[in-house]
Amino acid sequence: MEFSFIEGIGMGLVLSLIIGPVFFALIQNSIEHGFRHSMVMALGILVSDSLYVLISHFGVSYLTHNPSFKAGLGYVGGVIMIGFGLASFFKNTIQRPSSSSLLRKEAPRRRKGFLKGLSLNGVNPFVLLFWISIAGMVHLKKGYSEVDVVLFYGGMLLTVFSTDLLKAYIAKRLRKFITPTFMLYMNRAVGVVLVVFGLRLLWYAVSKSW
Repeated sequence: MEFSFIEGIGMGLVLSLIIGPVFFALIQNSIEHGFRHSMVMALGILVSDSLYVLISHFGVSYLTHNPSFKAGLGYVGGVIMIGFGLASFFKNTIQRPSSSSLLRKEAPRRRKGFLKGLSLNGVNPFVLLFWISIAGMVHLKKGYSEVDVVLFYGGMLLTVFSTDLLKAYIAKRLRKFITPTFMLYMNRAVGVVLVVFGLRLLWYAVSKSW
């Protein structure tokens, strides 16, 4: 049992090293809004991954063999990701809020951060395909009991969530060195990255439609 949990941790570390749009958005959010907001965003990512684990493990992986399903995921994911990218690119530099306005906006911002983590991670079809490949690998492990499966996925999800928090914390610690000019370029860089990933998803969808 312990080995399945450790194996899940190892696979989670591999997943955490993959740099995608969520990585850049998480770092940006931590610098701009602080660690607590990024923690909520990381929670949204965790919920999205957990849903994909349930979906992939309990039998809808056959849908990904349908080109129309893959194309639909790509179109929806690409449009949403490009939307996030353009919003980030054209965003102004940070305006330091007063303490009273910060209290009024803190809860909505946290909800927004949660939904951003949930949606950015959720609309990426490559995330679903990744979890489906993991589900296939788990099913091939004949020695795995139901408890081993739970421990494996638990180890993966816990590791991914922990490393997301670590990334956000490190970015927050560097916040005092961040200037408005740096944040302007950071927003634009994140915007470009998200648009590139979105265009890649659209190209992926078009290729599946042919």
